[in-house]
Amino acid sequence: MEEANSTPEALQRKLYFLLEQLQVMARELPPKYQMRVPIELLSGLANCLLNETVFEIVKGLMEIQHVTEKHLFQQRLHIINKHTLEIRDMINSTPSPEQQEVKRNILLRRQKEELKQTDMKLVIQLDQKVSDQQDTLEKAGVPGFFVTSKPIEVKVQMYLLDFILRLSKMNIP
Repeated sequence: MEEANSTPEALQRKLYFLLEQLQVMARELPPKYQMRVPIELLSGLANCLLNETVFEIVKGLMEIQHVTEKHLFQQRLHIINKHTLEIRDMINSTPSPEQQEVKRNILLRRQKEELKQTDMKLVIQLDQKVSDQQDTLEKAGVPGFFVTSKPIEVKVQMYLLDFILRLSKMNIP
């Protein structure tokens, strides 16, 4: 007779499997990150992943991130295309090569600054998306997730997300 997935024995097997896989993944990390992923964190994460909802939340967050990144990339391309048209228009409307050179230099300086400002806005939007993801996962009770901008902690969270995504693709007993 086959046991249902919700029996204590089946849950225990699933928990052990998840923890074992997480430990294997954690051992693959560079040493400076391994020490930031203690067994207690992995155990809490394995317990949390017994609930399939966490996999769905992470997949949803990844889809939102990809759509956002694509949209931001399109915004940047739009600015670059606008700049190309401005230079073409300036060349067509300025007969003298000397005047073209002067106008071109002025235009390029302005465009460089505009692109820099655009890039800074895009980075702020991406940082906000990371913060939103951290907040969502923290509220969902996923261990290791909290709102932070510290690079090493963000990197650890990225590794944890990678672990969750890799586990979501496995056949978990």
